[in-house]
Amino acid sequence: MSPFGGEIGRDYIIMMKKNILLGIFLLAAAGMNAQNITAEKSVIDMGEVLYRTPASVVFNLHNNSANELRLENVRTDCGCTDVKFPINGIAANSDFKVEAIYDAKTLGHFQKQIGVYEAGADNPVMLTIKGVVVSEKKDFSGKYPYSIGDFLTDVDNVEFDDVNRGDRPVKKIHIKNNSTKQAEPQVMHLPPYLRASVQPKRIAPGRTGVVSIQLDSRKLRDFGLNQTEVYLGFFPGDKVAEDKVLPISAVLLPSFAHLNAKLLAKAPVFSASATQLDLGAFGNKKKLKGTIIITNNGKSTLEISSLQMSTVGLEVSLNNTHIEPGKSAKLKITALAGLLQRRRPRVLMITNDPKQPKVEIKVLTK
Repeated sequence: MSPFGGEIGRDYIIMMKKNILLGIFLLAAAGMNAQNITAEKSVIDMGEVLYRTPASVVFNLHNNSANELRLENVRTDCGCTDVKFPINGIAANSDFKVEAIYDAKTLGHFQKQIGVYEAGADNPVMLTIKGVVVSEKKDFSGKYPYSIGDFLTDVDNVEFDDVNRGDRPVKKIHIKNNSTKQAEPQVMHLPPYLRASVQPKRIAPGRTGVVSIQLDSRKLRDFGLNQTEVYLGFFPGDKVAEDKVLPISAVLLPSFAHLNAKLLAKAPVFSASATQLDLGAFGNKKKLKGTIIITNNGKSTLEISSLQMSTVGLEVSLNNTHIEPGKSAKLKITALAGLLQRRRPRVLMITNDPKQPKVEIKVLTK
């Protein structure tokens, strides 16, 4: 007989049943495929998420087995969470990622679970996202050192680095209305692979908001560096101008998820004599030059499929884009006085080395 009577007794019994069921679920989850798949973090707190602004996080996982494995499915406990995961085989003893995108259509606290099912296994590896959806973010206490049009901002450019095909990452820009009029911020001239939203829709003088920029990597055509410029307008129909420019870049990487352990052992291995090239001071010189030696320490041909500069004022040449095992090539870099922009000048290469698909050479001048 319950120690309590009436409705309290019934509530107690219901609560105990729920606790027993929860305990059974947690015990089952504790023994799930730990020998094959482990997560760097199985629970990620997303903190404050803006209402109606999809937010994403990436779980880093590892295949601990000596064999290739395949994910049969990844399930969520509600339709409010979308998931991206590798559809090809995952090589033995290799890392892989699972991205969770929460739609943030309901205000308040949330906690959602994701089950990662290995092919042939009955029980999933459990991942959890949690946070709180708010109408206006309160946690930003940083500064607004940049000016874009009539707004002060915390950044003056947006970079989506190390993006894989299928990823849909989101970057946030904190803005402050620096005028004496009410603003209705607009992100103008967006290319097809970018989407933008602003919360709140209207910002009073001196008040703040957040611009969210989402990248749809499926719509990027080329691997490597993709650059564009959008404009932060003050109201619908605002005119574009140089002081309203917001540069956006994305680096799309090739995928090597299809490679098994045997192929990975035969892969090329990229090596550079340096990843930072200090060219010194221009002084009265019109040009500064330097050389990086690239060597293939692997067992198959190293291919440099893309060679790009992040800014004008740089010139590069590579005497061989297909480097045989044990061989080297020369990458010559020239900086031009008066043209070189000071914002992170770098040379970016896309390679077929599975462990280094993207290589950056930072260029320093005075």
